[in-house]
Amino acid sequence: MTTHCNPYDQLVADCQLRAATDLFSHRWDPVVLVALQLGPLRRGDVLTTIGGISDKMLTETLRRLTGNGLVERQTYAQAPPRAEYSLTPLGRSLVEGPMRALGKWILEHGEEMLDAQERVL
Repeated sequence: MTTHCNPYDQLVADCQLRAATDLFSHRWDPVVLVALQLGPLRRGDVLTTIGGISDKMLTETLRRLTGNGLVERQTYAQAPPRAEYSLTPLGRSLVEGPMRALGKWILEHGEEMLDAQERVL
């Protein structure tokens, strides 16, 4: 008897899938990643570019993204000290791959999704 294995079966129990989807459960992670796609930014520039994110939340988000290997922090020995944040190759692959595909999907189906949400309310 031949059994057919669904290629997604392994992903259901895979901690790598949970780690990847966790990136989208944090409200500001995708927003910060997209902001950094244009190039390195200082912390204050990230705050200005995004708007609406608190200083504390930006700190937490940058730490989380750095800890996941998606963002790197480059420090410069100057007076005053300066640091810039930029996407790592891994972060760039996420932004240019799945996040770009999600953005395309949102442009095509976002209104339909919002309409469905309003019908439920």
